[in-house]
Amino acid sequence: MGKVTGFLEIDRQVAKYQPASDRIRHFREFTIPMSDQEVQKQAARCMDCGIPYCHGPTGCPVHNQIPDWNDLVYNNNWEAAIQNLHSTNNFPEFTGRVCPAPCEEACTLNLEDTPVAIKTVEQAIADKAYELGFIRPQPATIHTGKKVAIIGSGPAGMAAAQQLGRAGHEVHVYERESKPGGLLRYGIPDFKMEKNFIDRRVEQMKGEGVAFHCGVNVGVDVKVEQLLADYDAVLYCGGSETPREAGIPGIELSGVHDAMPYLVQQNKRVGRENIDSVGWASDPILAGAKHVVVVGGGDTASDCVGTAFRQGAVKVTQLDIRPQPPEKEDKLAVWPFWATKMRTSSSQAEGAVREFQVATLEFVGEDGQLTGVKCCEVDERRKPIAGTEFIIKADLAFIAIGFSGPFKDSVVKELDGKLTLNTDRRGSTNVVANDRDYKTSVDKLWTAGDVRRGQSLVVWAIREGRQAARAIDEALMGSTVLPR
Repeated sequence: MGKVTGFLEIDRQVAKYQPASDRIRHFREFTIPMSDQEVQKQAARCMDCGIPYCHGPTGCPVHNQIPDWNDLVYNNNWEAAIQNLHSTNNFPEFTGRVCPAPCEEACTLNLEDTPVAIKTVEQAIADKAYELGFIRPQPATIHTGKKVAIIGSGPAGMAAAQQLGRAGHEVHVYERESKPGGLLRYGIPDFKMEKNFIDRRVEQMKGEGVAFHCGVNVGVDVKVEQLLADYDAVLYCGGSETPREAGIPGIELSGVHDAMPYLVQQNKRVGRENIDSVGWASDPILAGAKHVVVVGGGDTASDCVGTAFRQGAVKVTQLDIRPQPPEKEDKLAVWPFWATKMRTSSSQAEGAVREFQVATLEFVGEDGQLTGVKCCEVDERRKPIAGTEFIIKADLAFIAIGFSGPFKDSVVKELDGKLTLNTDRRGSTNVVANDRDYKTSVDKLWTAGDVRRGQSLVVWAIREGRQAARAIDEALMGSTVLPR
């Protein structure tokens, strides 16, 4: 619980950022780390709140034991802290950087808008553990003789691979791209998470016996049926990658793009890779000296905003069909759940113009080239209000309104007619499996992560990968010691 009176004596502090004028000049992380002593003071603020809602499911999908490792950090026991954190979360250096921290929303101190800086402490524990050499390969001492193939090396696939490898199974991970990490590597910009953190984990997992096969598009280069024949179990963690159809006239104009090809390209440039990508556009998309419009109000849209500024965009406008939320939520009505309130991402704070309660009516252009985005105001039911139309100048526009499921040209296409898919009310098509055994309608095939639950958070993908690993281990061995 940290220091008994810590929350009364110590103000909330989180890591500071480099000034926007400096950080938009590079693609590196721009958070300024806090000293160990500062982190320990923040951990000391964790109070004896009786019922720690930060644990989850309201707070943390992986059920991190947050008060426990806050207390360990406060008492300068970093090794025990990382051991405790690893007991629920395979990759705290990922979540400590990119998770939106629902745990802090659920913190009892958030009733006074001063939650414990949980995310900052989590990242500090992981970074300190690497610094002190506490994170090393943990190869299995007993081998089961069972072989498991994992399709996709995003957070769900990586978490499952590590759990199954440590359980003694022979694990092979198949990745379509040239390096492991999935959208952790190719979707999340380097200024939010540099990719050396993924590389370190991959090396650890290789030391634990996990084999990575990159540049292999399962369902095209290697058939799923072949994997099912060669392995005792196959886990499909392909993610949710098909962009949701916007249905906006003028989408065919040059200069209009889905968000993900843009982000993938820039991540590949930073990683010194060829920008050609399976499933994504390969023609260069650059925002330098352009007026940019981003359609959508979520994290992917924000990542496009930050990337455009770093490429030298003249102006970036972000369109959100939702009404502008209140500056502060009604705590008694929503706590400990995630609140709808005005939030400004680091990318938006770099100078984006934000338009709320605005619908995108049409992309307009001349001679096949985008010149503007026609918009209008909408009412509370998101219906256009007559007479409110206006046009925003645009040389480049990105559609970032979410994803509708896995790519249909590989695994899903091969297993057409065998694999049960479910279409939700928004038109997303996900692979059907429950969250207890994660089994699909195909024998020996399991699934986890966004391909099953739909687009979600990295922390949810890690949870599903861990749970699916437990289900597979139990199915292969009759029992399991892996945590659920």
